Amino acid sequence: MKNKGNWLGIIFTMLILTTCSMTVHAAGTDGEGDTTLAPYFLIEGTEASADSFPLKKTEVVTNINGVIAETFVTQTYTNEGEIPINASYVFPASTRVTVHGMTMQIGNEVITAKIKEKQEAKQEYEQAKSEGKSASLLEEQRPNVFTMDVANVMPGDTIRIELHYTELIVPSEGTYQFVFPTVAGPRYSSPHVPKTMETDGWIASPFLKAGEEPSERYNITVNLSAGVPISELTCSSHAVDVAWTGDTAAQVTLSNPAEFAGDRDFILDYKLTGNQVNCGLTLGKGEKENFFMLMVQPPERYQTEDITPREYIFVLDVSGSMYGYPLDTAKKLIRDLVTNLRETDRFNLILFSGASLQMSPVSVPATVENIGKATALIDAQEGGGGTELVPALENALAIPAEKEVSRSIVVITDGYIAEEKEIFDLINKNAGAASFFSFGIGSSVNRYLIDGIAQTGMGEAFVVTDDQKAAETAEKFRTYIQYPLLTDIRVDYEGFDVYEVEPSVLSTLFAQRPIVLFGKWKGGPAGTIRITGKSGSRDYVQEIQVSDAEPLEENNIIRYLWARKKVERLTDYGFSEDLKGAAKKEVTQIGLDYSMITPYTSFIAVTETIRNESGESTDVKQPIPLPRQVSDLAIGGYTVGSEPGFMLLLAFAAAAAGINVYSRNRRRRTAGRDD
Repeated sequence: MKNKGNWLGIIFTMLILTTCSMTVHAAGTDGEGDTTLAPYFLIEGTEASADSFPLKKTEVVTNINGVIAETFVTQTYTNEGEIPINASYVFPASTRVTVHGMTMQIGNEVITAKIKEKQEAKQEYEQAKSEGKSASLLEEQRPNVFTMDVANVMPGDTIRIELHYTELIVPSEGTYQFVFPTVAGPRYSSPHVPKTMETDGWIASPFLKAGEEPSERYNITVNLSAGVPISELTCSSHAVDVAWTGDTAAQVTLSNPAEFAGDRDFILDYKLTGNQVNCGLTLGKGEKENFFMLMVQPPERYQTEDITPREYIFVLDVSGSMYGYPLDTAKKLIRDLVTNLRETDRFNLILFSGASLQMSPVSVPATVENIGKATALIDAQEGGGGTELVPALENALAIPAEKEVSRSIVVITDGYIAEEKEIFDLINKNAGAASFFSFGIGSSVNRYLIDGIAQTGMGEAFVVTDDQKAAETAEKFRTYIQYPLLTDIRVDYEGFDVYEVEPSVLSTLFAQRPIVLFGKWKGGPAGTIRITGKSGSRDYVQEIQVSDAEPLEENNIIRYLWARKKVERLTDYGFSEDLKGAAKKEVTQIGLDYSMITPYTSFIAVTETIRNESGESTDVKQPIPLPRQVSDLAIGGYTVGSEPGFMLLLAFAAAAAGINVYSRNRRRRTAGRDD
């Protein structure tokens, strides 16, 4: 009996110690663990007489005409310190924007920025900086993340930099949505992936602590002209004032701009009367090139009684940036997804942070018992550690697949990961193995990653900003995946001479949104465009007469949308190694030809006069606020266990091992007595 008491005591002690280690991990700041490269607000080497917060104000004016939005963003930098500074600022934009204009104003002097190859622009900026000239440099770090560098901001200076960009507003399920991101969330950078300061230095930008307000203020104005009567206009993210100028137009402004800290996306939704959608053919006419944009309304959803066997592999982010409200929202979403699976479905669950935890070696039937195990595992997560999505996806793809079962991999994350390219390349290399769906969780997600996973994985992307929308989004996902809207889509041009059409391949259409095509055309505006496909078991055919559209010079703004789409195909979502050189050259030329920022072209503006005679200045990185409801765990302030459920599994393993040893010893003693 004495040995039994010792073993039970050891087991009990191990469980207590393990449980304690689970709870104190979150409180310590010196423990090892996976963190991002983004530090807290810390400007090393900055002199006390320097202004550490030079960006004072951002003003946004967006004009939406029909389906095209033109946005003007004005950043105001003011040096309230005593010495010249060089300011650096990281800021986001929509993944769909084409930035094609920039000006810099100092006093009464306005300099129009020039587009140049990235390295040339950088060298010109550094030279101007060393010569004492004021200069500004705009670079693309990701399609939705940009850096602004401003050199030689003199004491008392006010420098205004205006950006001009264009994007397309595409409705989904009859709802148009305009999103203006205000903060670039922190990015976890895997230690296993090589980095360079030239391409990834922006990741180490300083962040304020959670809840700490920045000095920068925002003001946003949206002038909406829909062309047809508007039935609904709502802003789910902010309190706004709406001034109607008729039933087809309105101006939207922030109700309390002074209270807006720029810590979440501005999201404006609107619907047209009768759920109308602006569709049709738009022809632009230019001096050298003509462009077209085609938007075709898809058919109504056709629901069949056919039940296709399906397998779902849910890949859930439980890293530090998901701690608290984002993970609570994700838990609610995945519970809704899992508990409503059909009995004919199979599923699996992978939790990832610094490492991965897989529910089962193979996917299991969606029985009440298995669903209960999955929800219990999900509910046990708290969030902590790094964000190693690539190994988690590799694990998902390695799960044995069954024949004649449609596999979908569902990724649920905030997207605060620096290795987007590696993720897209992995999905591209496994094309056809599964369709990929993504759910972005939070107030300001990395939409580049969320959209890119879905686009490369031939699936659909969703964004859930709060837990109230989890059930609705889960139901939408189920409808999309069970009843695709349009498959086998094909477009033919009869008598209409087109070339360089983007996208070149159309994937399955899940959501009720228009098919959108951009391209160039020549000759006369004549002929027919025919779109065919499958809607359930029915054939879908639609024809557009080109002669019904009038070519107009003002429509040639769609050249920016075409150029953005082409650059997106060549760069955003991965390409093979042997095409990188050719793709880089082509993308660079597109940027120079259309005066737009790309990964290989940047905007540069330099004053003619020398303003800083001494040439001495201090570098300042503008601190970035954390996205709303994101904890300090996202930026390495604290660490929780780097592997989901690791300590819990260790506790059970220790207990099981102890009990096993005790049982063996007991059997031996019993056998000895019997002998």
